[in-house]
Amino acid sequence: MEAIVTLDVRPILARGEEPLAVILAAADALSPGQSLRLLAPFRPVPLFRVMARRGFDHHELRLGGSDWQIDFAPAAQVLGQGSALDAFDWPGPTALLDLTARAPAEAEERLMAAFQRIPPGDVLFALLTDEPAALLAQLGEQGHKWAGNPAGDGSGFRLLLRREG
Repeated sequence: MEAIVTLDVRPILARGEEPLAVILAAADALSPGQSLRLLAPFRPVPLFRVMARRGFDHHELRLGGSDWQIDFAPAAQVLGQGSALDAFDWPGPTALLDLTARAPAEAEERLMAAFQRIPPGDVLFALLTDEPAALLAQLGEQGHKWAGNPAGDGSGFRLLLRREG
């Protein structure tokens, strides 16, 4: 059994057809341990969210010209305990922070400063070295929502914060 199932949607799109149903069927047909490699004539950004809702992480590679290779693999880990279950329906993040080079106290301080600047309903994404459990508890008590888990590659803790009214 091949570990990577390749689907080239370029011919489908060249015929003027919509490939979403074919992509989803291919993803649904994957066996455990398999991933889906998609070849497309553009970077299919809306598909990333659709596949994330279905439990897939993605890795992108520009092949040259306008062609892209996107590998979709089942997410290495589910959302961490305490994560908001509706996080897959949130809008995309409006702010992105990589705080892995900061000491935990400084990272939390910068995270809170950025979080306080976003308007209600917006989402912030942050990558930290560790889960900021006390901060997440505090934000939860204030009515805000979060979703996070350790990065599959061990690079830190991935966190989405949603500012509520």
